[in-house]
Amino acid sequence: DSEHNAIHQCLRAGRREEVRSIILTASGGPFRKTPGEQMDAIQPEEALQHPTWKMGGRITVDSATLMNKGFEIIEACWLFGLPPEAIEVVIHPQSVVHSMVEFHDGSVMAQMGVTDMQLPIRYALTYPERLPENGASGSLSWREIKRFDFEPPDTGRFPCLDLARQALEAGESMPCALNAADEVAVEAFLERKLKFADIPRMVERVLQGSPVRPFNTLNDVWEQDREARERARQYLQMEFT
Repeated sequence: DSEHNAIHQCLRAGRREEVRSIILTASGGPFRKTPGEQMDAIQPEEALQHPTWKMGGRITVDSATLMNKGFEIIEACWLFGLPPEAIEVVIHPQSVVHSMVEFHDGSVMAQMGVTDMQLPIRYALTYPERLPENGASGSLSWREIKRFDFEPPDTGRFPCLDLARQALEAGESMPCALNAADEVAVEAFLERKLKFADIPRMVERVLQGSPVRPFNTLNDVWEQDREARERARQYLQMEFT
């Protein structure tokens, strides 16, 4: 992810013990200003029109529901060894700032760049060196950037963020169940079998019905994934059709 790549770059400005928080930025997706009562009417072709990034179907829908940002919270906790409460999310529709790190002295380091995955991929492949930009991904045009906007996410309209935090706090097998349920729900939405607003509702139902189990073997992971998918498909037939 460009976000975790950005965090890694920002962390080079200080020691890990000096970090107060990580701020993940999100574009807000295509429905950032869509009223909650209109969410049920959203169609797949609308959800697939991301305002700044070009991605695959599932990730694009996850960006529209903010579930993708929820997954990034979980990933950031594991990648950088920080507690969930130290991970924040802000909506930044310009998608120029890819994420930020706040240090204990109040300093905030931000990584900025174009919306092109070639840049973070190149950084990952060449770290700790930086290869010169070859013209493929391009560089920021400061003449075109007029403003930076930041706002808190609306978890009332986009509850997937809270669902991801709940799964993270429950721990053990719950993030696996979260991912499996979301994948089934997004697939159903793209096939017009589920309303857009029902994606988080189905995921929540699966989480409520999934036991919290420790993972001791890889087979435990596969079994939890299988059970969560099966539970999601059952709910799709029984409650969401």
